[in-house]
Amino acid sequence: MSEYHEHNVKKLRRTHKGRIVAGVCSGIGEYVGIDANMIRIALAIATLFGGLGVGVYAIGWLLMPDEDSDTSIVQDLVSKSQNRGTGTDWSGEHKPQP
Repeated sequence: MSEYHEHNVKKLRRTHKGRIVAGVCSGIGEYVGIDANMIRIALAIATLFGGLGVGVYAIGWLLMPDEDSDTSIVQDLVSKSQNRGTGTDWSGEHKPQP
């Protein structure tokens, strides 16, 4: 029986290596094993024919965590807003409710 090793699992992340804007295309390219420029060309074509490429890129930027982080931008925003509602400030300290 094989053991589960977390370091063998591929994770979809925005990368620093090959990054041009936010690392979305380079991260997708690394994840699927193709050149990031092919992803960029596909998004450019999708942008020219209806503007879908910009939206897909923006969604990737918001939902894909950076390679140095475990959470995405959206996850960070949601956790910060939840902390604000529970009387916790941005530093994680609990404050008394007025």
